[in-house]
Amino acid sequence: MTFMRSLTSALVAALLSFAPAFAERPIVRTALQLSGTVNWEADTIRHYRLDEANGFSMEVTDIAGAPAAQIALIAGEVDMIVSDWLWVARERAAGRDLVFIPYSRAVGGLMVAPGSSAKALADLKGRKIGVAGSPIDKSWLIMRAYAQKVEGFDLAVESEQVFGAPPLIYKAALDGQVDGALNFWNFGARMQAAGMRVLLPVEKAAEALGLDPETPLVGYVVRGTVLKAHPGLGAAIAKASHAAKEKLASDPSAFERIRPMMKVESDAEFEALKAGFLAGTPKSGAVDEKAAARMLALMAELGGADLVGNLRELPDGIFYRPGS
Repeated sequence: MTFMRSLTSALVAALLSFAPAFAERPIVRTALQLSGTVNWEADTIRHYRLDEANGFSMEVTDIAGAPAAQIALIAGEVDMIVSDWLWVARERAAGRDLVFIPYSRAVGGLMVAPGSSAKALADLKGRKIGVAGSPIDKSWLIMRAYAQKVEGFDLAVESEQVFGAPPLIYKAALDGQVDGALNFWNFGARMQAAGMRVLLPVEKAAEALGLDPETPLVGYVVRGTVLKAHPGLGAAIAKASHAAKEKLASDPSAFERIRPMMKVESDAEFEALKAGFLAGTPKSGAVDEKAAARMLALMAELGGADLVGNLRELPDGIFYRPGS
């Protein structure tokens, strides 16, 4: 045990010696919903000092949810949050200097009970579908587009939807109150561990629509002024995020350490959540902006102004570009 502690200390020291040469270590004030899956990564970054290894300090405060985080970021009360790039696109179009650094491309799927006779979306015609979020949830819009363009019917018209918070949709699905459920990926993993099966993954539906499933939907969103004040900070944040995922993928003890915050009820649930989290790791390199533009066009077509405002084209500078 003493040897392992010494080895860990030596590794951290080695990493610190390669940290970017900022004039002084920037403190990145980060607002996160600590009950969410992003905290698995943020806590890993801070516990193993992966922020310091990359020349900055991540200071995390808990926040109630996405709207509160977005308001705090715009007001300058924090430097970084986690959100989706469609919101960043809207804000940049409105003149706000925000930059998206990929964090996850994890998406769920439409799930049904193990004994369900459904083999395709069309089999849910006239049935009740639970959807986490609202009618402009991105995964729901992709499912609607798939139904229209691949199976030839309007899922929104020919099924009954129940929209609600992820835990409520999770419970409704397990209790049999809905015939199908589209939930956030982590609740989907719990549902699968409980015996439900995936009827159609969002990733497969997106691919059938000509979208790139590698396009990350969720990322760290940083105020541009902070990145400009500390050149190289964007790369440092991206490297710390990647290093945390590598640690969780390669060291079983790293996931065991955060198991209490995952609130799992079984080993099967634990393994499903681990697999889902790691499967969402974005590929390295720059985001394919042409692929993102195709997704934006689809979201604008189906979600309208409620989702993307008046945005019809991808604003420049949304995505962090490696080397910038």
